[in-house]
Amino acid sequence: MASHIVGYPRMGPKRELKFALESFWDGKSSAEDLQKVASDLRASIWKQMTDAGIKYIPSNTFSYYDQVLDTTAMLGAVPARYGWTGGEIGFDTFFSMARGNASVPAMEMTKCHFIVPELGPDMNFTYASHKAVNEYKEAKALGVDTVPVLVGPVTYLALSKPAKGVDKSFCTFSLLPKILAVYKEVVSDLKAAGASWIQFDEPILVLDLDSRKLQAISTAYAELESALSGLNVLIETYFADVTAEAYQTLTSLNVATAFGFDLVRGTKTLDLIKGGFPSGKYLFAGVVDGRNIWANNLATSLDTLNSLEAIVGKDKLVVSTSCSLLHTAVDLVNETKLDNEIKSWLAFAAQKIVEVNALAKALAGQKDESHNNNSMYDEVSQIFCSQAFFSSNASAQASRKSSPRVTNEAVQKAAAALKGSDHRRATNVSTRLDAQQKKLNLPILPTTTIGSFPQTVELRKVRREYKAGKISEEEYVNAIKEEIRKVVELQEQLDIDVLVHGEPERNDMVEYFGEQLSGFAFTVNGWVQSYGSRCVKPPIIYGDVSRPKAMTVFWSSTAQSMTKRPMKGMLTGPVTILNWSFVRNDQPRSETTYQIALAIKDEVEDLEKAGITVIQIDEAALREGLPLRKSEQANYLDWAVHGFRITNVGVKDTTQVLLAYNQWIHTHMCYSNFNDIIHSIIDMDADVITIENSRSDEKLLSVFREGVKYGAGIGPGVYDIHSPRIPPTEEIADRINKMLAVLERNILWVNPDCGLKTRKYAEVNPALTNMVAATKVIRNQLAK
Repeated sequence: MASHIVGYPRMGPKRELKFALESFWDGKSSAEDLQKVASDLRASIWKQMTDAGIKYIPSNTFSYYDQVLDTTAMLGAVPARYGWTGGEIGFDTFFSMARGNASVPAMEMTKCHFIVPELGPDMNFTYASHKAVNEYKEAKALGVDTVPVLVGPVTYLALSKPAKGVDKSFCTFSLLPKILAVYKEVVSDLKAAGASWIQFDEPILVLDLDSRKLQAISTAYAELESALSGLNVLIETYFADVTAEAYQTLTSLNVATAFGFDLVRGTKTLDLIKGGFPSGKYLFAGVVDGRNIWANNLATSLDTLNSLEAIVGKDKLVVSTSCSLLHTAVDLVNETKLDNEIKSWLAFAAQKIVEVNALAKALAGQKDESHNNNSMYDEVSQIFCSQAFFSSNASAQASRKSSPRVTNEAVQKAAAALKGSDHRRATNVSTRLDAQQKKLNLPILPTTTIGSFPQTVELRKVRREYKAGKISEEEYVNAIKEEIRKVVELQEQLDIDVLVHGEPERNDMVEYFGEQLSGFAFTVNGWVQSYGSRCVKPPIIYGDVSRPKAMTVFWSSTAQSMTKRPMKGMLTGPVTILNWSFVRNDQPRSETTYQIALAIKDEVEDLEKAGITVIQIDEAALREGLPLRKSEQANYLDWAVHGFRITNVGVKDTTQVLLAYNQWIHTHMCYSNFNDIIHSIIDMDADVITIENSRSDEKLLSVFREGVKYGAGIGPGVYDIHSPRIPPTEEIADRINKMLAVLERNILWVNPDCGLKTRKYAEVNPALTNMVAATKVIRNQLAK
């Protein structure tokens, strides 16, 4: 029985790649230094899988940014603005596409944090990055025969968009013949290098596909068939079930030797397999969850595998992960903060490799081969070791079900009571906006920022020393107060209208709140890549959630005392906390969301009592939890929107006169496809929304051009904060004018796309200066 891993985290157990990237970007190290760190990481990953006994080990899943951008480089699909003139694509062009440079902006980054390819009918594709072949050869030189992984051609085109200026009727799928010519060259090189297997990732197959896209799958792989002759071809799907039509299309492909399915989030796919699987083909069964960190229920997985073995045969069944392990933390061994009970419930990427191989060995009836002594004693020891592993897993599963730490009956009752209610504020948004304007007296086109300001080395050191007990609480509080004072004074100097305190006390917008809520656990090194070098350390929601005490009131009140301008209270919304955490899988996600919403509701009401007049509730990840299948989306949006409304339903309304409008509820959303969920956003009933706009080529404005009426305030972002580029005043003014062409001036706000945490003050100060200057230019024009 064989084992397989779809993909593996690339940042390193201690974020080695992150620090190497940032050092290179800052000019502190060379390209050779960066490449050395990368090659060391790859070597350690391949060795780890080899030592664990994995048969099918992936290569080319490593990336300096993301795999879609790697594919863009492979195809030479570089937009003209980057000045690439041909040849092998180097770091300069690659990172300019990802991050922009002093002259041109970056390409769009979408919600899944990949760089969106920009394609047009005149794009000349050329084999411009040999990364896939080079990494295969690199592994082979180390004695590891890997399975090279490529983003499938149809998925790549589905993730692309028409380049700016291209006619809207242009379909990226029309470019399929052109990109297949490059794929054939890559395949030829891999064959020449000695590859015997190749993996194409085609997650598009889990979407609701029309006949045209299904035909594109058939056409693409029929066209590649001759090039792939002599190779074993694995076509991998993940993240959801495949439809019956997609399953039929996929399993009918002559070129495919094997098919990989996510059997964790794609449980209905099991029925399709049981209904018929092509004879002689391999089934790569994704029974170990690649998107969460809970230990696999080995007994349940073994039952699933046994049922599949009866269908496809022992020799054709391969145990795999449900998707790439990129979405999990790296290694539980590095964790010293988690207690033993919770630790026994978990499995990070390194442990999931062991789970995959243990299942494969158990299914094959083989002993654990981690001990290589041939003595009679050692044979008994090996069998005992395998049995002990399964026994320990069963004990951990039972412990998690029965632990009193998991369940809080009062919280469960409170959340259950929400299900039959419709939580809405008492008055409509136009009435609230009128009253709020009378109180706040803001100018036309009010300016603000999204919340965070740069997290300097000095600031991080203060937080680190406080957590380590090296400075007292008084010293810590004074240091944070001083940082807030600097941020407030800077915003007043810049003449920003609605201020933020900069969030210097927060390590992360989700982790900060999780640390103050019950039912959460935290890691020391549980880092997961978000995009580029950006890593997050998701909290682990293991039990029922409640708020023991106020979380932000002290800092928001302190900041408000430093200025007469409105100071926003800054909260992370319940759906974002859910989607950016490792969430318990023993109850519906909606129930966990309602529990978090009640905790945030308590905080909102305490902020109001403290005199905070503007509260921003960040729901940056609302769309990230949207199911891939349309049939499941309405249910998700229903409880996600309800969760948001719960948080602010308790604030005073118009019947309470002035105090009814002491609350200005904002919501913020980053990198979302606004058009898909506009009606759900309206249903959230926020007073003002701010949303990413600049990096998506102002696509969100199209929804208003198409006639959607939105009566609340809105702040489409006027510049991209994920790039070090400083936008000129004229560019921002032009962007504001485009907004005014489709939005009423009295509802429009001016703000950056997102928080400024990852930027430097040398970038933030001039960018915000230009933003305010552009706003004043437009105000003067409107006044005339």
